[in-house]
Amino acid sequence: MTELLQKVRVIDPVSEIDELFDVLIADGYIREVASHISDIASDTQIRDCQGLILGPGLVDLYSHSGEPGFEERETLSSFLQAAAAGGFTRVSILPDTSPVIDNPALVAQLQQKRAEEQRGRGAEEQRSRGAEKSLSPLHPCSPAPLLHIWGAITLDVAGKQMTELADLASAGVVGFTDGKPLDNLALVRRVLEYLQPLGKPVAFWPSDRQLTANGVMREGTDALRFGLPPIPASAETTAIAAMLELVATIGTPVHIMRVSTARSVELIASAKAAGLPITASTTWMHLLLDTKAVKSYHTSLHLDPPLGNPCDVAALRAGVRVGAIDAIAIDHTPYSYEEKVQAFAEAPAGAIGLELALPLLWQYLVETEEFTALELWRALSTNPAECLGQKVSAILPHQPAELTLFDPQKPWKVERKNLYTLSQNTPWLGQQLKGHVLQIWC
Repeated sequence: MTELLQKVRVIDPVSEIDELFDVLIADGYIREVASHISDIASDTQIRDCQGLILGPGLVDLYSHSGEPGFEERETLSSFLQAAAAGGFTRVSILPDTSPVIDNPALVAQLQQKRAEEQRGRGAEEQRSRGAEKSLSPLHPCSPAPLLHIWGAITLDVAGKQMTELADLASAGVVGFTDGKPLDNLALVRRVLEYLQPLGKPVAFWPSDRQLTANGVMREGTDALRFGLPPIPASAETTAIAAMLELVATIGTPVHIMRVSTARSVELIASAKAAGLPITASTTWMHLLLDTKAVKSYHTSLHLDPPLGNPCDVAALRAGVRVGAIDAIAIDHTPYSYEEKVQAFAEAPAGAIGLELALPLLWQYLVETEEFTALELWRALSTNPAECLGQKVSAILPHQPAELTLFDPQKPWKVERKNLYTLSQNTPWLGQQLKGHVLQIWC
């Protein structure tokens, strides 16, 4: 199929372009990009894209899939559909499934399931769900995103015994992480030594669980006011400092996940300035909300690491803009209604985000002019790809069409019938949002 997108706003961090163009797409490739395209085949589908945005497909560094083991929270099919609806053309799932992704057989099984999704198996259920939606569902030509799989560092992500890292690398994992804190620094050092020749990314979530204890909210005046057990910033910063010392000693490149404090941004910026081979990410909700939001005691605001104080949010935003924080991760964490209907401190930590991140980040960061459109799109596409050792193609002729078409003004309501994810654990449930993904190509 050949499509001509007329007068679309092209945001391309690779080429540093933010301009209006006509874009011709055919057979999975960008055929032409010009201010005006008129020489087209008679069967070309022409779309008026005034007011719409075309950018490289978004890339999610890490999120949770319910399948295998917790299919009531999310199936792989619903996960991929939610990712596509959020504008993501590449997604990476964490290994803490049940069973844990700590062996090549499970990697192969998940890769096969994604291939079946791409071939259209299970699409009938999604089409029937789409027919019930009150807003227009994602364009039917949108494919399933490319699925990447993080391999576990330790067996059962228990933090004790290393997995067969070389076997997992051969099976095609995108990199290695437990997605959980590793307190044993001797083990971390061995992992960094073993991974050097494999050339795969490794991601750690630095957090001292002894300092975290039973805390559920960032330490500060709001935690005192709301009567919730606090987590000191030092639970994160001391663990990051130790990680940076190991990287300086061993030299293996490391990605630091879930950065959430102002002091952490300072430590990472200093380490980068000193030449340490590190990248870092924060999550989208940590850029939008701070501790004051917890006043509602909404259990979807119980995150780990917790939402930061206002100074943390300001530092994280500045860190993303200047590159101290490379990427914005979604960390989509679905839970069932029954699991989340508990007291704030007792509910499991996490919230969904694949379908919500781009509209909300655009609304609160770009439309307020705190971020430029290029800065946000870079942190959601090209930079996370680079953290995974991958590249994103420029929006230029003869390049593969891995793209996201986004309407920043389209209104929609966050409710069950408008979500592809099977879970609803988000503080924005029931609210009217502005901004909706119309189509992806990949």
